[in-house]
Amino acid sequence: MTKPRSPKRSLARSAARLAAVQALYQQQMEGTVLAKLLNEFHQHRLGMEIDEAKFADAEVAFFDDLVRGVIARREEIDTLLSGRLAEGWTLARLDKTMLQILRAGTYELIARADVPLASAISEYVDVAKAFFDDREAKFVNGILDGIGKDAR
Repeated sequence: MTKPRSPKRSLARSAARLAAVQALYQQQMEGTVLAKLLNEFHQHRLGMEIDEAKFADAEVAFFDDLVRGVIARREEIDTLLSGRLAEGWTLARLDKTMLQILRAGTYELIARADVPLASAISEYVDVAKAFFDDREAKFVNGILDGIGKDAR
């Protein structure tokens, strides 16, 4: 029997997911080298206070795994995502933040069997709600649910 996660760990993982999406967005937009990107987030973002906004403490190892994993497996992830889009849609047509949410969620579904399927999907729906309306959050749910069912 698995031990239930502590609320603090759940919050730390939620913060790691949100930060990973932000890091992946930055990496795509600026082409930041992975080591520099991770260092910047470790030193200046995760658990820090910036302009009176407190960033939640994040599970750093989980954050690192998400960012490294998405970058390392981007081609495989993008193939899976492309297969789930409606006819006539491409990844290039997606909002860049939305794409990073879907990439991180897909990575977690295919590579992190330790995270329950429903939990992973729910977490990325919540991340989507931080940036978008319910319509887009439902889109994330649908895409990740399909990938999750195939992957697991």
